[in-house]
Amino acid sequence: MLSTILFLVIVFALIFEFINGFHDTANAIATAVYTKALTPGRAIALAAFMNLLGAMASEKVAGTISKGLVDVRLEQYVILAALIGAIMWNLFTWWMGIPSSSSHALIGSLIGAVMAYTVSAEHIMWSGVVNKVIVPLFTSPLLGLLIGWLGMKLMYRAFKSWSQSRVNRVFVKLQVISSAVVAFSHGNNDAQKTMGIITLALVTGGLVGAEEGVPLWVKLSCAVVMAAGTSVGGWKVMKTMGAGVTKIQPASGFVAQTASAMVIELMTFLGAPVSTTQVITTSIMGVGSARRKSAVKWGVAGNIFTAWIVTLPVTMALGGAVLKIIEFLY
Repeated sequence: MLSTILFLVIVFALIFEFINGFHDTANAIATAVYTKALTPGRAIALAAFMNLLGAMASEKVAGTISKGLVDVRLEQYVILAALIGAIMWNLFTWWMGIPSSSSHALIGSLIGAVMAYTVSAEHIMWSGVVNKVIVPLFTSPLLGLLIGWLGMKLMYRAFKSWSQSRVNRVFVKLQVISSAVVAFSHGNNDAQKTMGIITLALVTGGLVGAEEGVPLWVKLSCAVVMAAGTSVGGWKVMKTMGAGVTKIQPASGFVAQTASAMVIELMTFLGAPVSTTQVITTSIMGVGSARRKSAVKWGVAGNIFTAWIVTLPVTMALGGAVLKIIEFLY
């Protein structure tokens, strides 16, 4: 039977998942909307459906969250504090139109809450944090940038004899496919973080064995809620992603989305909870810089990079602060 605090953990986890859906909608569909490959309504419907499918595909990332970051048995309110801290950061960055990382917000808030709870850093599995969080934090955006740049260079070479209108006609159709693939990848990686948090809470509450994996009802709940959040849309972030970094054409949008999907799926296979926001943004930078370096609005890119860097420390502080407030009231 669910305790009140465990019930609250599940509710706030699903709230986080819903916010994650509308916060990160732009990852999959911004370029397709701005190149007019898809109308906003159809793009969101496609993203929601593919998020749903992706969220059901695997659970390696969920395993990293539930078993690979902390080695101490937690009280339920610690997990609740982590979720509230992550939700606060997500809402703030969404309101400001900053494409920040929901993944790192959740992980940072969890680490901060655990450190405040134990009054030490000894129970953080730092090898897991470094290998599964910190290293992918840098390698996944770099891979997105490199693959986006290389893919666009190859595209210019392969279609240099084509007219721009012919290229646009072909790739405006292919972008529908690449949008769907990115949305699937987003669900496959991002939805699993919340699955991992709920599973961690269930294990802590003694309702699920540590080695049982993610219960089916948890998968279904997170998948449906993320898809629902995606259906709401994230227009402020989409504006930054779709047009704020560089000018996007159907071909470059296709390349950016394909590069993103490749990197996200690789990281999901490795069980690394990466930021789909970071990967798609650097892929867009890569395709833009393949045309010329000045084609990228590096000032906007710099603001996004700053948000990436501060997310972990800020959410660690938020998670710890919320934990102390809950302890005071609890």
